[in-house]
Amino acid sequence: MLLVAIIALLNAAIYQAPLYGYAAARQDTLSFSGALTLGTLYVVVAFVTATLLALAGLVSQRLLKPLCMAGAILNACALYFIQTYGVLLDKTMMGNVVNTDLAEAWSLWHPKLLLYVAVFGLVPCVLLARIDLRPVRRVRLAVFALVAVVGGLGWIYAASSTWLWIDKHARSLGGMILPWSYTINLARYQTAKWAAERQADPLPDATFGSDEKTVVMLVIGESARARNFSLYGYGRATNPQLAVSGAVALSNTSACATYTTEAVLCILSHDDPGLRLAGSKELLPSYLQRHGIDVFWRSNNWGEPPMRVASYERAKDLEAGCVGSLCTQDDLLLQGLEQRIRSSQRGKVFVVLHQSGSHGPAYAAKVPPSFEVFRPVCKSVELDRCTPESLVNAYDNTILYTDHVVARAIRLLQGLDGIPSTLLYISDHGESLGENGLYLHGTPIALAPDVQKEVPFLVWMSESFKRRKQIDEARLARGTAHSQANIFHSVMGAFDMRGGVYAKRLDIYAIGAPQSDGR
Repeated sequence: MLLVAIIALLNAAIYQAPLYGYAAARQDTLSFSGALTLGTLYVVVAFVTATLLALAGLVSQRLLKPLCMAGAILNACALYFIQTYGVLLDKTMMGNVVNTDLAEAWSLWHPKLLLYVAVFGLVPCVLLARIDLRPVRRVRLAVFALVAVVGGLGWIYAASSTWLWIDKHARSLGGMILPWSYTINLARYQTAKWAAERQADPLPDATFGSDEKTVVMLVIGESARARNFSLYGYGRATNPQLAVSGAVALSNTSACATYTTEAVLCILSHDDPGLRLAGSKELLPSYLQRHGIDVFWRSNNWGEPPMRVASYERAKDLEAGCVGSLCTQDDLLLQGLEQRIRSSQRGKVFVVLHQSGSHGPAYAAKVPPSFEVFRPVCKSVELDRCTPESLVNAYDNTILYTDHVVARAIRLLQGLDGIPSTLLYISDHGESLGENGLYLHGTPIALAPDVQKEVPFLVWMSESFKRRKQIDEARLARGTAHSQANIFHSVMGAFDMRGGVYAKRLDIYAIGAPQSDGR
């Protein structure tokens, strides 16, 4: 029991610096109220830790030392990322962690992480290994857990004046308490994921207004923020090719989430997936495939939900047989794509390109050397060590490269011999570049700054497509509010699909036309 008490007290003292720093920055710590709030946070962390460790000891006392050692290592890693990038380890951030592949995980590596693991992880592990545990009767452990609960609740009741402040900041505080932030939120994320992966309920069938050959391409960007696109008035020429491509920039577009998994789910859903109480609904690629459309997905990313498509290829699968300067990064997504579209035996083709885009923190590694235009460039993953200028330069180069990739995709569609075609580009979420001490993305949507929520939304249409749909580009560009919810219904509209779940008010092509049918 003494070991449990000591570990609980040390955990509350050693690993909670971001928690106390957050509270201290928002209160007068020299006042009685401020000091009481800090004390309450310490007591809550200590008594929760002590209680849960005691309960674990009731299951198996032999597991206590390995459990505490694992907690020390994980706490050390979590502490590094919280202090380095200002992240919150809430449910959304744990979704990012789970869905990060090996290449992206390696891009986060820095020698300072090893220092954190050594000091805050390995040293406690060595000390724990030297301790001999003596078995304790389970009754005594149960009494200890009860005393910890009563003592903790007693303190909380006595410090009731702190409740209002803690409740107001609960979402931020909950993402900083180690180890409970990442353990509890990982369980919450995984539970939600299992629920989402259950057999999707089919959506109501739709019909086609025409059987004319049509190609629709959806490019899903990564971590691109609208305010760094020159198409939206940014001072730098980050979109030189798209500016002359005929693409229309749709204004005021908001993302439904600040991490890839949830945002991609929103892009592919006919409604807000967060509103569903049970089960899951058929997503756009599966829905189109079931209706006879040739659907293929190419990815240089991760976090994609379960779906049924004719073809799924990753960028590494496209490397074979690729020769030349366009066989790297997101350029690979276009390898052999024109031939693949032309060879389709279906009248309607839907292509999805899921970019790696501007995912940080290794922005400089996201672009070929020829796109390192804005200099000097931050090449460290410790973004707070970079100058603001070099960090923005590195990020802007990724936007410049995205401009190149999307413009290449447009030129590919332009070469399809007059086949009506259109391209939609939308980013999953935005990115923080040090504003208010935040970096990267994944901040809970209710707390996220605008730069993580405001995303670019572009549309390009071939001349034959515009004639068929009677699209007025000026009318389309005058739209004042857009979201990721537009994608599902706009793709349906592009393929002349009606009925089912089609909502005309969310179809940008219907908005850009003087008249159209549908509901």
